[in-house]
Amino acid sequence: MLCTVMQTFIDLCEQPVAAYLDRFNFKSPLLKSMYAVTDGFSGLNGSWQTPGTGMNFLMHNMCRLPGADGTWMVVEGGMGTVTERLADAARKAGAVIRTNNQVEQILIQDNTARGVCLASGQEVSAKAVMVNADPFALRNLVGAESFPQAFNDRLDNMKRDGTTMKVNMALRGLPKFTCLPEQQRQHHTTIHLLPDEDQVEQAITDCFADVQKGRLPDFPTIEWYIHTTVDPTLQDKEGNHNSALFVQWVPYTLAGTTWEAEESSSVYTTFTGTSVSVSLVGMAPTVDSAGYNRFAFYVDQTEVAIESSTPSNLTINWTMSGLAAGTHNLTGGQLKIDAEKA
Repeated sequence: MLCTVMQTFIDLCEQPVAAYLDRFNFKSPLLKSMYAVTDGFSGLNGSWQTPGTGMNFLMHNMCRLPGADGTWMVVEGGMGTVTERLADAARKAGAVIRTNNQVEQILIQDNTARGVCLASGQEVSAKAVMVNADPFALRNLVGAESFPQAFNDRLDNMKRDGTTMKVNMALRGLPKFTCLPEQQRQHHTTIHLLPDEDQVEQAITDCFADVQKGRLPDFPTIEWYIHTTVDPTLQDKEGNHNSALFVQWVPYTLAGTTWEAEESSSVYTTFTGTSVSVSLVGMAPTVDSAGYNRFAFYVDQTEVAIESSTPSNLTINWTMSGLAAGTHNLTGGQLKIDAEKA
């Protein structure tokens, strides 16, 4: 039994997610695709036969808290609660937290981190420097010359172009689905917007192929979360809802055009063909003083407000049904076992 479990673990680490899911002989391609999308493809630039998607599936299913009954859980009060608790614990331990102090460089002396240089030019000495950035940002802060060549080669050969888009939304009410108009707590779960049963597996394959060629797919897979139905403390005094779309996949680089051009000139209706009816509000995006693009549209007569940051090196804006979002690799780099060193 132990050998069987160990082999399954190794197979998940080394093989694509399709190899694992095929073992169960799903009668419904839609159900099989749901598992692949939410746990295998999520955050990765990979599809059915991509090594690394099995490991992604494994990692997602290891992230279960006691009492979760096999489901994902959310932090009451939003993710800011986590950082608040960490900050409180740090202050109790004697830490001083300084915000709005961007670090431009980690200072190195005798191959040892000795402090940081801030954007203001101020240098802060330290016995140790802890960094929670991805390894690419860490190397930029330290300087490639301070790392072994093997480390630099590993980073240089790592795939990191992401194909995931996150869209944050504010809803004045809950959307209605033509496939399930009556209330059966459908807004309290992860909502999957996928092609129909007889088309879904090939449509996902075609979607990934389009993205690899720099084309916007006709129907990317979408996970839809409405956080406030699970955690009402996130609602404002008017009872509005906090919601998000997790879109897989979109191109990191568009063929023949740019994200900047697409944001101002194209409307890409992702909801088209799904069980959600959509109409757009006739308004152009505006940029507020904080640098956010704002859009509005309607999902089945439910008003939706969209907010997203303007382009940066990690977040690239894209107009989707009159809304903008960002795309990057959520894991900081492609997940894959190095078979030669495993």
